[in-house]
Amino acid sequence: MVAPPYFGSVEIGSVPADDPQKLIGRVIESTLYDITEDFAHQYLKTYFQVVGVDGRRALTIFKGHEYSRDYLRSLVRRKTTRVDGIFDVVTKDNYKLRVAACAFTNTRIKTSQEMEIRAIMKRIIEERARTLTFDQFVQEAVLGKIASDIYNEAKKIAPLRHVGIRKSKVLSKPQVQIETGKMEAPFAIITEVAEASSSEEPDEDENLEDGEAEETTNT
Repeated sequence: MVAPPYFGSVEIGSVPADDPQKLIGRVIESTLYDITEDFAHQYLKTYFQVVGVDGRRALTIFKGHEYSRDYLRSLVRRKTTRVDGIFDVVTKDNYKLRVAACAFTNTRIKTSQEMEIRAIMKRIIEERARTLTFDQFVQEAVLGKIASDIYNEAKKIAPLRHVGIRKSKVLSKPQVQIETGKMEAPFAIITEVAEASSSEEPDEDENLEDGEAEETTNT
């Protein structure tokens, strides 16, 4: 299995199959460490979906990412506040994603400050989606550029210990053609495969409204 070009086309694992076509639609879990070889990225899980086979290589597209449960739990501290924001956005090239951002403060903050931080999250994430292609947006979300921009603005509201895009999920893709070397596949078919597989996976964020905090912890 190889990651998409916007993640360097690096090998992310291998799956045995008696028929290459049986790989189509399968979702492969990896970590950002497997892509960057940076030990600090082990906490972030990435998901890629197989969309085609070229020789012995299974070609994939980005499906989503999330913080590991242990890492997210380790960020919680006493007498601090966790601020969450969940937003549905559409990229410049018409990919729709659900993006969950989180911020952890150094001290307990007021509800009004939480709302200001969440508004900054929403504005920056939506602006990036409008101006970036799917490939560019995914890179900035996963590698920390968007989180860094949120941090630089939100720290003016309250001292922050951590800001990150803790989770993302591709909700829909445009009906276009993609080229993968010698292989060409209609995205209409890929979208059907993706939607069929994602419908089987429960999502803890599905019932949350856009921009609503999933959880705020004051302990």
